[in-house]
Amino acid sequence: MALFASPAMSKGIVVTVPVLVLSASVAAVFLFFLLSFLSSCSCPSASNTPVYGGSSVGSVISVPEKGNSIPSWTTKDDVEWVKDQIRVNGLHMHDNVLRKGINPRTRAQQLEDLRQFKGISHYEGPEPDNHTALPCPGELLVEEHHSNYGEPWAGGRDVFEFLARSAQLRPESRVLEIGCGTLRVGLHFIQYLNREHFHCLERDELSLMAAFRYELPSHGLLSKRPLIVKGDDMDFSKFDSGVMYDLIYSSAVFLHMPDKLVWLGLERLASKLKPYDGRIFVSHNIKFCSRLGGEECTKRLMSLGLEYLGKHTHDSLLFNHYEIWFEFRRTKA
Repeated sequence: MALFASPAMSKGIVVTVPVLVLSASVAAVFLFFLLSFLSSCSCPSASNTPVYGGSSVGSVISVPEKGNSIPSWTTKDDVEWVKDQIRVNGLHMHDNVLRKGINPRTRAQQLEDLRQFKGISHYEGPEPDNHTALPCPGELLVEEHHSNYGEPWAGGRDVFEFLARSAQLRPESRVLEIGCGTLRVGLHFIQYLNREHFHCLERDELSLMAAFRYELPSHGLLSKRPLIVKGDDMDFSKFDSGVMYDLIYSSAVFLHMPDKLVWLGLERLASKLKPYDGRIFVSHNIKFCSRLGGEECTKRLMSLGLEYLGKHTHDSLLFNHYEIWFEFRRTKA
């Protein structure tokens, strides 16, 4: 039966009790879900919305949580540090050549353009701010140095993880690489370790230029101030004699050295390695040791206060490849 009449009834519309009950039920269910959603919503409050210049930003910018690293932008001090490192290491600056543009061509083709079209475009301004006028070898601009290892550049991350875990490194640890090249591995140590805690001895000039002029700036790591020194013949005289290393490693470098020079280097490095916990890792082979014979090699190591701990076969996580690493430690305090 009709509950009440309304103006709509004059148009033939009748509201019944069952319809009202159903409508009320639907409204109650909708209200229940709405309240549940609002109570569980993690929507940002006004206080969490970043404000720049007194006005709210249109999109929410995530604020780094405590403990997360915040990007370190390149500063004038960083640029001056690069210039100083190039000067201290006696590196010869190469003239800039024009970069014709980045396109899907081979590195060889891009490099040919760089050599053919003389002069690189850069703005004219006060010298302290004119970063683009700082010369850079064309080989670096087309990343030819990423192809100098006979294996993927990405393998550097894999080697870093293996060594860092094997030596149980922490950010406060100190690391020395013998022959860091263009920082294929070193970049990851520099990023992980505290400022100035990564050291390297490298003899090749173009590799050093790749480190200072390309890799460190492009990865935002200039502020980490790694100590990268040009030198050969295992000369560590430019390094702080008081520094004790948690890890000293050499990847495929000792293969190209005379045995006598390798032993000289080990003699100089033994006192720089932390006793017992510090580690030396050498990749590929240790013919400088095996050529002496097992017993004679052990005696030679003992005279330096070193002990051979064993061989590791490390399977790469990134590509179909493995490496052999040999581990040593210092046994005398």
